[in-house]
Amino acid sequence: MTLNRPLCCLLTGAAGFIGSHLADRLLGLGCRVIGIDNLRLGRRENLCGALESPEFTLIESDVNDLAGNRARLGPLHASRPIEIVWHLAANSDIPAGVEDPLVDLTHTLLTTVNSLTLARDLGIRRFAFASSSAVYGCHPDPLTEEGGPFRPISNYGAMKLASEGLISAALETHLEQAWVFRFPNVVGSRATHGVILDFVKRLGSDPRELAVLGNGTQCKPYLHVEELVSAMVHGVSQMAGRWNCCNIGPDGSDTTVARIAEAVVGRVAPGARIRYGATAQGWPGDVPRFRYSVERLRALGWVARLSSDEAVARAVDEVAREVLG
Repeated sequence: MTLNRPLCCLLTGAAGFIGSHLADRLLGLGCRVIGIDNLRLGRRENLCGALESPEFTLIESDVNDLAGNRARLGPLHASRPIEIVWHLAANSDIPAGVEDPLVDLTHTLLTTVNSLTLARDLGIRRFAFASSSAVYGCHPDPLTEEGGPFRPISNYGAMKLASEGLISAALETHLEQAWVFRFPNVVGSRATHGVILDFVKRLGSDPRELAVLGNGTQCKPYLHVEELVSAMVHGVSQMAGRWNCCNIGPDGSDTTVARIAEAVVGRVAPGARIRYGATAQGWPGDVPRFRYSVERLRALGWVARLSSDEAVARAVDEVAREVLG
């Protein structure tokens, strides 16, 4: 499939952190975008630019309202057929899913079930999915798309992995093509969650001290959200198989939580004391370290411009300006 011509796209989770950036990118390519979001975690203001475009429509609805969404989308689909679903709607609060398994069952797995069913009912044959590095779990060696191993340690990761299975099964019934993108830690403007936003908010409340969950040695690859959506669009354009799966991330670089804490303190509250926890794991379900291969994406001609540290530095400034002014 190519994005060299304008497509009509259905985007779930359109008002979220990543969804709103993807909406902007697709509109910039001349696509027609129909967004669905219940605004539970997403924000309407994230779409202020998209809403100015005549090619964007926002449907304020829960993705799990299958009958309602079928009725709302029917006339739009009849006037201009939707060619691809970009499914980004999910629970993004991993600790909340640890506390209550129903959170990820409802907002991560069931949204996939209903998005696939909606695609079947409307005859949409292509489906792109926002998966996660959390499907792998904790492993010392670099992880590849097909090799795994897949042993998620959070309900979030488990439901993302189950969603991948459902999408694979749908290729045997009603989908022609599917793309599965496994995300690293994504940072940047419009963030609704994540370590940078958490640190900025904590220092905004108390600029004297920053409490860090874990001992700061947690080390992961971080990617700026603008580069993430660039990689997703590139992947859909270049991967022509029926089942297309790739890891997305910076090429071989990562960042410690201690470095992020220092960057946020330097930007928000210079001189603040950083108080670390005792263990390498910040909270149950947190993967303290991971590395995965991005060779498949590199072979397709896409490489991140920013290193993990550079993505973090840019995101710290963006989030601080949004939260603190």
